[in-house]
Formats: sequence, C-alpha cells, structure tokens
Amino acid sequence: MRGLRAALLGLLFTAAAAAQPSLPEPVQLRGDWQQSALLLGQAPAGTQVWFESRKLRVSPSGAFVFGLDRDAPAQALLRVQLPGQAAQDYRFDVERREYDIQRIEGLPPKFVSPPPEVQARIKAEQQKLGAARARDSEIDGFAQSFAWPATGRISGVFGSQRILNGTPKQPHYGLDVAVPIGTEVRAPADGVIALAETDLYFTGGTLVIDHGHGLNSIMVHLSRLIAQPGQRVKQGELVALSGMTGRATGPHLHWGVYWFNTRLDPQRLVPAQAPAAP
Repeated sequence: MRGLRAALLGLLFTAAAAAQPSLPEPVQLRGDWQQSALLLGQAPAGTQVWFESRKLRVSPSGAFVFGLDRDAPAQALLRVQLPGQAAQDYRFDVERREYDIQRIEGLPPKFVSPPPEVQARIKAEQQKLGAARARDSEIDGFAQSFAWPATGRISGVFGSQRILNGTPKQPHYGLDVAVPIGTEVRAPADGVIALAETDLYFTGGTLVIDHGHGLNSIMVHLSRLIAQPGQRVKQGELVALSGMTGRATGPHLHWGVYWFNTRLDPQRLVPAQAPAAP
C-alpha cells in the first residue's frame, strides 16, 4: 500500500509539472515555481519581460531575475515579448510551502511591543530600508551562484512563524547562523553597498548589498561595519563582523534576501554547508 501511495504521488507530481506552460524555446528559466524561490531567466537580447505587473530589467545579454514571495498566491503571470513579436502571457502554478513555528523567550519587552516614543524612529528606519530595497540597478551579481556570508549552526530558518515572549509576531524573513561575535561576514555575491547603519532599532548594525535587478541581501545584528555606502564589493569580500546588536538574544548573523520587497529564502541560493569537523 505504501508503494502504491508513493507511485500515485509521483504521478500527481509529474502531472502537475507537465501542466506548467512552455515558454518559447529561446527563453530559459532556472529555479522552482515555489513560494520564496528565486528564478533566473535568459532570453534573446531585446526581449521584454513582465512578472505580474512589474516590467523586469533585462540585461543587454538577455539575463533577468524575479522572485516568489513567502506567501505568493497559487498562480503567477509571466509576460514575454520576443523582439519583433507580440507579447504572450504564461500562467504558472506556484507550489505552496509549509513553515515552522518558532518560539523565542527572554526578549526585552521594548523589542516585542516597542513603546510610543520610538515609533517615529522605527518608521524612519523602515523607510531607509525600503529605499535600499527599491534599487533597480544594472549590476549583474544576481546571476552568480551565491555563497554563504558566514557558516555555522542554523539557529533560525526562513519563513517560520515567530512567537516572541508568547506574542505572535510576523514571520522570520531570513536565515540565522549562530556564530561568535566578531565572526567575519563576507559578500554572498558581487554588488554595491546600498545601506550601512550601525544602530537600527530592531536590527542593530545593518548592511544591505544591492546585487542588481532588484535583488539584495541584508545582514543584521552586526558588531562592526567594514564596507561603506556606495562601495563595490566582490563575492567573498569581507564586509562586516557579526554581533548581537538590536533585537537579538544571542550572537548570530541574520541574512535576508529580497527581490525588491519580495521575501526570499536565502538557504535556497547556497549549497549545503560542509559537515563540521569532529
């Protein structure tokens, strides 16, 4: 019976995959149509591409990128217009993900329910972060295979519903790597420093790297910033040191990846970490 059930599930998966539309042959996509996934595209030069209502930046070589949010709906629309042809619409089914529930205790109350006197500060900081994420530059770091900014035990996964001091809060939009204070943090891909702040209310030392075409990384709770705003950085370049600044109960690196304001799972962009030495 178990074997029959597995076979039926396999057939259902195959049928679902087969039901996805076929893009015109010159257009290639790499990635999964699943919540929180990043998709990379390649098309002939001069192709125009839209994802939902957003027209995508397409590089001179035909490269483009877009992402599916943590809570992306069940279908997504991709519009493609090859040079000299009419635009065509393609609707893709988006696979739903299940997320963990994570309970964190021992946070100072001011970080769970911020008092009125810090609300203006929080709003101003959110606007700064929003402006950094809104960049749509021609940088091509997005097309690289990403690398871990730091390695260590994973102490918090992307998408988990967080309950802080018993109070349900927004999901966790990043990956937490438990590392000692002062651990080197390196650029996961080429880019430009879009924001460098030493003391944001929730995130403390905060760095945003623009990887191009709307894709960006954010590293937070840092103890020291090394890269400066506007600086170009290469993959693997030292940009900061980890810490436990802002809303943190222990030393770790929080790494988030966004396509504009679309929340993506960083762990899907990097290879599995090598097992720790015995």
